[in-house]
Amino acid sequence: MENLNKKTVAILATNGFEESELKEPKKALEEAGADVHIVSLESGEIKGWADGNWSDSYKVDKTLDEVSQSDYNALMLPGGVINPDLLRRNDKAISFVKSFFENKKPVAAICHAPWLLAEADVLKGRKVTSYNSIKTDIINAGANWVDEEVVVDEGLVTSRSPKDLPAFNSKLVEEVYEGKHDMQMA
Repeated sequence: MENLNKKTVAILATNGFEESELKEPKKALEEAGADVHIVSLESGEIKGWADGNWSDSYKVDKTLDEVSQSDYNALMLPGGVINPDLLRRNDKAISFVKSFFENKKPVAAICHAPWLLAEADVLKGRKVTSYNSIKTDIINAGANWVDEEVVVDEGLVTSRSPKDLPAFNSKLVEEVYEGKHDMQMA
């Protein structure tokens, strides 16, 4: 397994994130040695979503007002329906996402999280996947959408749903280990 010591990863999330899509990538990154921060719109806690109901609460480590992409080596975006729909309406969240692309840093997005990538206008010409129900949104944002377990395109990692988490987590750790990708584009 790659050693991510001295690497710091932001997980951008708010209430309504798919719990497994935050919990499992966070665990995989930490087990590989990364320092992982949950970044959100407000301080305190955010509540997950699992099996059609609200689930556990997670401590917010930093707010968007307290961070910059320069604090992190990579960005991870969990899905769920509520979480990315709320975040894509927030200008600071979209600017934060876009800044990782502008600085050629790895970004990983699963399930409905590619909505944030569409809003940040970073999908043109990229090969990506997502939850099937947002396929048209992703194509309309200029992406080459494919139905695959995990897709990696120059530092951008995408997957479809929680069932893809093992492959997603593996590629997430690998891309964070590799670091900046010169072909990563905004």
